[in-house]
Amino acid sequence: MLDKSFSPDGTETSLYALWEASGAFSARPGSPAKPYTIMIPPPNVTGTLHIGHALTMTLQDTLIRWRRMQGRDTLWQPGTDHAGIATQLVVERMLQKEGTSRQEMGRDAFIERVWEWKAESGGGITKQLRRLGGSLDWPRERFTMDDGLSDAVKEVFVTLYREGLIYRDRRLVNWDPAFRSAISDLEVDNRETRGNLWYIRYPVEGQPGRTITVATTRPETMLGDMAVAVHPDDERFADLVGRNVILPLTGRRIPIVADEHSDPTKGSGAVKITPAHDFNDFEVGRRHGLDMPSVLDEEARITLTEIGDELRAEDGLADPAFVRTLEGMPRDEARKAMVAELERLEWLEKVEPHTNQVPHAERSGAVVEPRLTTQWYCDAKTLAGPAIDAVESGRIEFVPRQWENTFYAWMRDIQPWCISRQLWWGHRIPAWYGPDGHVFVAHDEADAATQARAHYGQDTALTRDADVLDTWFSSALWPFSTLGWPQQTPELARYYPTDVLVTGFDIIFFWVARMMMMGLHFMKDVPFRTVFIHGLVRDERGQKMSKSKGNGIDPLEMIDSYGADAMRFCICSLTGLGRDVKLGRRKVEEYRSFITKIWNAARFCEMNGVAPVAGFSPASVQSPLGRWILAELAQAVEDATKALEAFRFDEYAAVCYRFVWNCFCDWFLELAKPVFAAGDTAEAVETRAVAAHVLGTIMRLLQPVTPFVTDSLWRHFGFGPEGSLITAPWPQPEHLEGASEARAEMEWLIRFISAIRTVRSEMNVPPSRLAPVLLRDASPVTVARAAKWSEAIGRMARVSEVQPLEGEMPQGAAQLVVDEATLVIPLAGIIDLAVERQRLEKECAKVDGEIAKVERKLGNADFVARAKPEVVAENRERLETFQAERVRLKAALARIA
Repeated sequence: MLDKSFSPDGTETSLYALWEASGAFSARPGSPAKPYTIMIPPPNVTGTLHIGHALTMTLQDTLIRWRRMQGRDTLWQPGTDHAGIATQLVVERMLQKEGTSRQEMGRDAFIERVWEWKAESGGGITKQLRRLGGSLDWPRERFTMDDGLSDAVKEVFVTLYREGLIYRDRRLVNWDPAFRSAISDLEVDNRETRGNLWYIRYPVEGQPGRTITVATTRPETMLGDMAVAVHPDDERFADLVGRNVILPLTGRRIPIVADEHSDPTKGSGAVKITPAHDFNDFEVGRRHGLDMPSVLDEEARITLTEIGDELRAEDGLADPAFVRTLEGMPRDEARKAMVAELERLEWLEKVEPHTNQVPHAERSGAVVEPRLTTQWYCDAKTLAGPAIDAVESGRIEFVPRQWENTFYAWMRDIQPWCISRQLWWGHRIPAWYGPDGHVFVAHDEADAATQARAHYGQDTALTRDADVLDTWFSSALWPFSTLGWPQQTPELARYYPTDVLVTGFDIIFFWVARMMMMGLHFMKDVPFRTVFIHGLVRDERGQKMSKSKGNGIDPLEMIDSYGADAMRFCICSLTGLGRDVKLGRRKVEEYRSFITKIWNAARFCEMNGVAPVAGFSPASVQSPLGRWILAELAQAVEDATKALEAFRFDEYAAVCYRFVWNCFCDWFLELAKPVFAAGDTAEAVETRAVAAHVLGTIMRLLQPVTPFVTDSLWRHFGFGPEGSLITAPWPQPEHLEGASEARAEMEWLIRFISAIRTVRSEMNVPPSRLAPVLLRDASPVTVARAAKWSEAIGRMARVSEVQPLEGEMPQGAAQLVVDEATLVIPLAGIIDLAVERQRLEKECAKVDGEIAKVERKLGNADFVARAKPEVVAENRERLETFQAERVRLKAALARIA
């Protein structure tokens, strides 16, 4: 006998171990089955399972488990990313606690220490994915710095370099002054920061007393100003375009240029142009041929190296001696000193409070500095062309389709991709330099030496490039490097291209697009046929989860509290196309009730002798109850399959929920109770067989999303050995011929009982008080059905009798219509109708007041404009809820009018 309740913590670990040990997750390269492949977005080796991981991994596992049951040869490729900055940070912090540093250790010793950490502590997230129930093909697990994947990285780099698609250039990058490395846009966190806007007067050369005022949030970079820009159409400055200003503090002459970058409506209308320290200014500098000296070093300290010989005193307008004191000063200290000096020299016009978005490095927390450096770049523009064509031609489909527009917008305006990082941990760039700086790109040092010998005519000492590659570079190769490329392996031929990629929209550009570029360039085919983009996980109010708000959810804690099945089902039920997932603890708890419902239904079945019947044929079933539930089951199977095919995880979950909770539990099992109680009659034997068939199909239908509870019940009822449900066949809809009559009868019964329940609930009729039901204008069919199902109606609707109405309409009765018949429920003597009418009117007035309040708020244009989108959406949802409640209350009043 089943335990009284399902115990996830007592089941999940052992059942998962059984699945994994049995090879149930493994791909079958030698089978004739059609392959179905999903590549896991490789989580950072330093990572822990967060709610975003739980979302995307649950969706992928649901697809993989479903396709596995359909007989496909499924490969869900596992692995982790070496996560350059994140991993280096973890190990550096360990060294700091030990009183040493990577610099003291040296590069080789540090890299060895990182590998030691990876072996001991890395990959903890893979254990956590097991907790979630992820059925990945673990023996195929890959790491982005495995030997094979490293070979792929070198092959791609060398090939692209020889094709002219990888090169070195001096451009602006996001610079992390703590790590002293370039970082990607995804590693930059823009934070709203309260600061100031400083208005500084720059004197116009040759016009004594005339100045032009610039407004800036970064006065410390003015040492590197190369121009002042004004809008070409701004008449205020028309006569100044082409003239020079003298840069305060340094005395350097810089031109006034006309450029549309300057916005006449912001600040003073004139902006200082510092090409080496601002991305927009860099483009202005290129358009106007400006010099680009850097005035901040790799640690964001003032450096005068590139401007020192340009310092000059200009009749008291500048103070070179002061500027020299700034050498080596941190930027924040320099800002304070420079503002004070500008104020002393009376070049500071005013200071205004200002709030703006300041970029911070996600890992180190340091303020990111735009910095002009020489880096390795990839010609993303050239590689983007085939990727755009693949989406336009339909070879790659985005789901939902609107994400194609985002993809096109990014790809058509793509910039050169900075692929080098000034780190020690990562794929070291396969480039060596001769004594004159000539670069030799090669697969290994011997190859580079051969190239150098041919170039110089003799053996020459070479120096290896110290930089490593951007983590996204190796991740871009993931769909084919994990399958053995550059070797032409059988797995590569069988599983590439993959079927679907499941990921969030935030990495469409960083990862999805780059996989397309590399796959099309090196494999001459798309890396995947479908890209399913899910939303972000937000809290129940629609707000972004964050530590500062304290509204985050730890999926592991949810699994500990409610079980993996509840967590997984909750995620699926909330994942609709094109919308974010509003998830909270209460939601997970609610779906644990669904898992409990499944268990209790199975336990009830077992207590009533339900067991699988060999050779059971749905077509042989005669009873209306049995034929109805089988027809509903067939429809549920069909709808669930269509939902999964369309990536409608919410609809799949809803179909399963409605069928299990409503059709099977609330109606079929309730209506079957007297049949079961009758013993071993022919109808009881048939009903038990039907119940077993339906229960087994429910287990198969739910296995992709709730694998633990379903597999436990599958074994217990003898549908198959323990752990075998994962490979059981996906159910096929078995539509019974002539089932329409049974469905019509049972749907009538459900409407009949539900309508009576609604009235009793609205009128506050106590469950202990039975009420008669009188039928007016009922057809003979309805009268006959009411007589046939009188026991069920009496028991489930708390009805004393059902009779045709004879004579006058009784006083104090509620009325409602079901099909052609009017149901009359005499309530006089059972409840006080006057009191109930007064209660309903009072509730109705209260709801009307709430509706008016919300309508006023939403009708206020100022509120809608200023409020956060989630607050507006929440108010609209409240309005819809109140409006629906008003309709219900009005209907209830009408029934006792």
